Amino acid sequence: MRRLALLLLASVLLAAPAHAEQDLLLGADMGSAAMTKAEMTRADVEALIAKADGKPIDLSDKALAGLDLSGLNLKGANLRTARLNKANLRGADLSGANLEQAWFIKADLSGAKLVGAKMFGITARDANLSGADLSRSMPIGDFKGANMAGATLVDLKGGADIKNQSMGLMRAVFVSVNLKGANLKGANLGRSRLEYADLTDADLTDVVLMGSDLSGANLTGATVSGADFKNVDVSGARLVSLKGQDSAKDWSARVNVDRAITQVSN
Repeated sequence: MRRLALLLLASVLLAAPAHAEQDLLLGADMGSAAMTKAEMTRADVEALIAKADGKPIDLSDKALAGLDLSGLNLKGANLRTARLNKANLRGADLSGANLEQAWFIKADLSGAKLVGAKMFGITARDANLSGADLSRSMPIGDFKGANMAGATLVDLKGGADIKNQSMGLMRAVFVSVNLKGANLKGANLGRSRLEYADLTDADLTDVVLMGSDLSGANLTGATVSGADFKNVDVSGARLVSLKGQDSAKDWSARVNVDRAITQVSN
């Protein structure tokens, strides 16, 4: 399975189409046992935690789909390429964990701690991350359709690395993500995909959005003080009742401004 994950990531990094560059679902058998079953029980994981005596445990490349791991201390755990689709991680501590190329499709991570977690190549479509703390994490992956309402994403590092041609293709994908009331202060979302994201009442203070796609997104009531809007596509975006707009950076450098919605419809 590790080899499959690496091959998928390699093909993704070399792909050319702008919106298909990191779809790790392409070519993956989502109905296979590796994606839908668990090779361990909660008791097995708890035993590993107890044996580790406070040290990070290694669950890399494990099939853990559907497993109840809620409330567990998985701080610093190695979950690289692990499959946790539909797993219950509610309230779990995954701070500093290695979640690179891991699968969390429809997983429940509500209230979980993911501070400083590494998420390069992660696939977390339709996952529940409401109220989770992703501060200083690196979510360079696919969160399409996820619920991040009320989540904390302070100083999040989700911007594409344009200095590295291949890695520059990878970015945070927050398409159709629920970010209502989320705290994104100081987050880097440069060149990220936020089409149709719900950012109602979100705090975007000092957020780097340069080159990102906000087409169709809802920013009603959002705070945008110090946010960088250079080359941000706002086609169809709702830019209504914004707070701190006067102090937003490069506000006049947005793209498709004439197609944005700036007034409340009657």
